[in-house]
Amino acid sequence: MIRASLPRFGRFEAWRDAARILASARIAPGDVTWGDPDAPADLFGADPMPAPGDAPVTASRDFLDLARQVASHSDPERFALLYSALMRLQNDRGFLSNPADPLQDRLSRMAKSVRRDIHKMHAFVRFHELPSDGPRRSFGAWFEPEHPILEAGTPFFAKRFADMDWLIATPEGIARFMGGPVSFDPPAARPDLPDDASHGLWQTYFANIFNPARIKTNAMRSEMPVKYWKNLPETRLIPEMLNDAPRRVKAMADAGASIAPTRAARVTARIRQAPDDAVPQSLGQAGEQATRCTRCELCHAATQTVWGQGDPQAGLMIVGEAPGDHEDLQGKPFVGPAGQLLRDTMGQAGIDPDRAWLTNAVKHFRFQPRGKRRLHQNPDGGHIEHCRWWLDLERRFVQPRLTLALGATAARALTGDSSALTPRRGGVERALDGGPVLVSWHPSLILRLPPDRAPVARAELLADLQTARQMLAA
Repeated sequence: MIRASLPRFGRFEAWRDAARILASARIAPGDVTWGDPDAPADLFGADPMPAPGDAPVTASRDFLDLARQVASHSDPERFALLYSALMRLQNDRGFLSNPADPLQDRLSRMAKSVRRDIHKMHAFVRFHELPSDGPRRSFGAWFEPEHPILEAGTPFFAKRFADMDWLIATPEGIARFMGGPVSFDPPAARPDLPDDASHGLWQTYFANIFNPARIKTNAMRSEMPVKYWKNLPETRLIPEMLNDAPRRVKAMADAGASIAPTRAARVTARIRQAPDDAVPQSLGQAGEQATRCTRCELCHAATQTVWGQGDPQAGLMIVGEAPGDHEDLQGKPFVGPAGQLLRDTMGQAGIDPDRAWLTNAVKHFRFQPRGKRRLHQNPDGGHIEHCRWWLDLERRFVQPRLTLALGATAARALTGDSSALTPRRGGVERALDGGPVLVSWHPSLILRLPPDRAPVARAELLADLQTARQMLAA
């Protein structure tokens, strides 16, 4: 049994170097144990690391990004799982794009948990000012993350607070910043951090943004878990504010205006013209109702809603990302340069565009004005969520047997998965409503690629369209 020892800090880099040597010698995952400085030595000893072998070892950028995140997880099996994944990649390049694969699913869930923990660290670290002899102010903080994320989480603070010296102590270790690179020390006892004036500012800010009329304690605990409360100065105010909320709500109601101001009619005119909440009973009713959509702010700048078009009885639905300039002006999907490329490629694949249902995940054009031009902008997650109402209605009435998702926005809207598109391209996934979704490139991406890469991407789009035709024929 070979023991690969990893240091307390720089573990991912050390794992990557060791894994490359082991994989080049084709050492099986079951013949390797991964240790750290706090783990006891093996009872029966261990074999030394082998010399690098001759076998080639390759790994995609997506896998390395995933491995870097998983390396910050608290699961003691994380490095063994990553090495197993690396060995599988040498013979099965596509298993990471299969959401049903148990190893891929476990690694993805671990990476997601780490990202969430890093987000909580950025949100809930509270610095205390410390005495300083130099010209720079000095601060310290104590934080108890769920995973060993100290190395992964501290670059954010080095950029945000570059004008001050600070330390962040955790059970994993201590990060120090003195104006240069962040350094890391082994863990020590929790430091005695004094309260300072900044804690009063946090409490004042928290008290002023607290809305007693919109109390949702479950949501609050979800976004600010109770385990962090003991290190947050503002949470000391929560019990008192919750107890006082009914009185404050009554006072707000008593002080409210009884007569609407004269400007209210102008402000609410568009809202009064909006459709009611009745669910459309046909595809035509849904399209007509969508013309008055005000579900997000994109409706205010766009020329019009761009609804789907094609055969309402189509077996194939093709979902793009969002309308472009030409689509916004004409009110029809896929009529610009990208649409022409799609229609030409569909013809090469033997698919009649008029026999499919063509639509977009987001129904309004998002752009940035630049002189007389309107530069396309990708919709964000909020736009996708708001527009999913319309996409779900289209799918309910068209009932396609197969859906082709063009681009990351369409894939996210249909499957709920926002991961990178490259490893997913050409694969069949499951939509949120259960239908099959074939993922491919958006034609606009092909138009933006350099001349040496565009033909390859177009050939892959053609292959995916041919796959779609074969699946429908079957």
